[in-house]
Amino acid sequence: MNRWFVVLGAVIIQINLGAVYAWSLFNQPLMEAFGWLREEVVITFSITIAVFAFITIFAGRLQDRIGPRLVATLGGVFLGIGLMLASQATTIIELYLYYGVVGGIGIGMAYVCPLSACVKWFPDKRGLISGIAVAGFGLGGLIFQPIITRLIEGVGVSSSFFWVGLIYLLFVVAGAQLLKNPPVTEENQLEENGDFIKPKQYSTREMLASYQFYLLWIMFLFGSMTGLLVISYAVDIGVEIAKLDMTKAANAVTVIALFNAGGRIVLGKVSDRIGRMNTLMVIYGLTGLVMLYMAFGSINYLLFITIVSIIGFCFGGFLALFPSVTADFYGTRNIGGNYSLLYQAYGISAFVGPFIINFISFTQAFIISSLLCFIAMILAKLISTPIAKKEETVYIVPKEQSA
Repeated sequence: MNRWFVVLGAVIIQINLGAVYAWSLFNQPLMEAFGWLREEVVITFSITIAVFAFITIFAGRLQDRIGPRLVATLGGVFLGIGLMLASQATTIIELYLYYGVVGGIGIGMAYVCPLSACVKWFPDKRGLISGIAVAGFGLGGLIFQPIITRLIEGVGVSSSFFWVGLIYLLFVVAGAQLLKNPPVTEENQLEENGDFIKPKQYSTREMLASYQFYLLWIMFLFGSMTGLLVISYAVDIGVEIAKLDMTKAANAVTVIALFNAGGRIVLGKVSDRIGRMNTLMVIYGLTGLVMLYMAFGSINYLLFITIVSIIGFCFGGFLALFPSVTADFYGTRNIGGNYSLLYQAYGISAFVGPFIINFISFTQAFIISSLLCFIAMILAKLISTPIAKKEETVYIVPKEQSA
């Protein structure tokens, strides 16, 4: 099988899963249709992200055992059914249960499968392929924005849940059929000093026993907190800090989506050339400097667009590099379960940033974020690949030497 078909399946799945980021399109129509408060409606998105991140723990371990195709297929079914049920919701609790819980389970089950399969098929291009896979997730909201808007205008907000759910179900299940783990061959082994070296495949328990995991978790948390802080409040930052009108500030949403997707691909490719940690150091350093400027510098429209572009670009890099770092450090055999635990840092960051903003100003938040990025940059410099015991590493002499 051509390994690029796996990438195609991954992109199809991730675009449909990433459409969850278009949730804000449902806020006002739901408020008008049912009389719910904005705070009540917005919680639906938070529940979805929380369930999504948590379920990746179980889905990752499950797909390590039975393969990515079946788990991703089940994810597509859960996601589709969850949204179809949401079309029948008449209370806010039903919306939380159907869209937030059932839909979130579907996203969590399907999310780790494409990443796991792709990094196994492309040991020579892990950064680039991880970037391409997660770029689809970043673009999902942008691609589905006109579709959801047209459906809400045409059939109403409740019926739009049904049709969007059907689309998700069909495309995620279809993309899942292209997912497959590669055969264990020399293609899956790294080459070092003229010998093929098969690195130790860490179990989840062994990974948790290494100090590197906790440093990576902290780094992922700090980067995600900073990125989501700007992304979640981009329009508000434009209005309050840059003194823009709502229309100009809203342009940040599209700009961030495009640069977010581009950063995942470009920085993933760069990491294949100069190394993951070197790339992460650059990303954290650049993000820290930008956040520091936002705290103390004056911002006009051009600078505002430039700033959100850089943050979106770097944030995409975080989500592209950490799956590859997990494979580099702990092997690919258990990457589904291993990366899902690291991914919990992202799930927590989705709540930490918005929570902090309730108690401090944007300027104070920017200063704290800048400091966290510089700390993460230092950690990226200090961290090293776990060293397996000699008996746990298998060396294979190349064919031409053995001949």
